Amino acid sequence: MAAHISLIDAGWRTSSYSDTEPRQCVEVASVASRIAVRDSKDHGAGDLLIPRASWTAFLSLVKRRP
Repeated sequence: MAAHISLIDAGWRTSSYSDTEPRQCVEVASVASRIAVRDSKDHGAGDLLIPRASWTAFLSLVKRRP
């Protein structure tokens, strides 16, 4: 069983590409060896914890996209 990771004081940040109103983006936070991701409009909808290596690979693919 995985250990519980608290995201209350995770230091969430929103992309600089995010709209200001309404906020149409995700928020991310670095937590231990993972990246936490949540909906910027609905913090209570749940969070995803993604291994750091997977997040890095995802960003690499997004940056290469035309």
